[in-house]
Amino acid sequence: MFFNSNLKIFTSFLINNNYFLAGFGTKELGDGRKSENLISFFKKNNINFSKIIVPKQIHSTNVYFYQQATNPFLVEKIEDIDGLITKEKDVVLTVITADCVPIIFIEEKEKIIGISHQGWRGSIKRMSQKMIDKVIEAGGKIENLKILIGPSIGDCCYDVKEERYYQFKEEFDSYSEKIFRFFKGGWHLSLAKLNYLLLIDKGVKKENIDFFPFCTNCDKKRFFSYRRYKRKKNEEYGEMVSFVLRKF
Repeated sequence: MFFNSNLKIFTSFLINNNYFLAGFGTKELGDGRKSENLISFFKKNNINFSKIIVPKQIHSTNVYFYQQATNPFLVEKIEDIDGLITKEKDVVLTVITADCVPIIFIEEKEKIIGISHQGWRGSIKRMSQKMIDKVIEAGGKIENLKILIGPSIGDCCYDVKEERYYQFKEEFDSYSEKIFRFFKGGWHLSLAKLNYLLLIDKGVKKENIDFFPFCTNCDKKRFFSYRRYKRKKNEEYGEMVSFVLRKF
């Protein structure tokens, strides 16, 4: 994962051809909840697109397969979903996050793209694995998948109550030692590591996953954080946009 200083996004060396553009936004792009910021970003950088798809996220495992426009506007909102998949070119798929885990999926051979939002609810319900199932249903193969795990809150900052600790331990007991650590008097959870392990267990090659190393709560300069916003007065709040686009 590296920072593209021209576009002001984090992206990956795994995406090393001209067919796709994928990235994780920072504060410099503005609040991802505002459609005008998305449109401005693509136009300013001369990135061709026909439509921006914005999911109305509800912390579900609902995935929408986008095939054709249902309205004439540049931005199309899809209700009650947390995952998007398409084969269409020039269509920008997005999610917004401010501590939750954004994940981008690219099936290079069949040119299928996807993106999903995983909070603790989506993670415990294995949303990332369900996204892979949907890519396969669309004609993709798991061996052709390249997956990018974006910026989220780290286990340094994501402390959880005992009730949630036991929820996750019951569901993921086989690798609970890898996703939890006990310090500062409580249990801390890494949602990004959990989703990484879920992808590996599903059969994705380790070398085909790029894992973002920073914490949104710690990195106040570059990222919005809901946890930080709730704990500090006068904290600026917004959400980062993550996106993927098939260009050809």
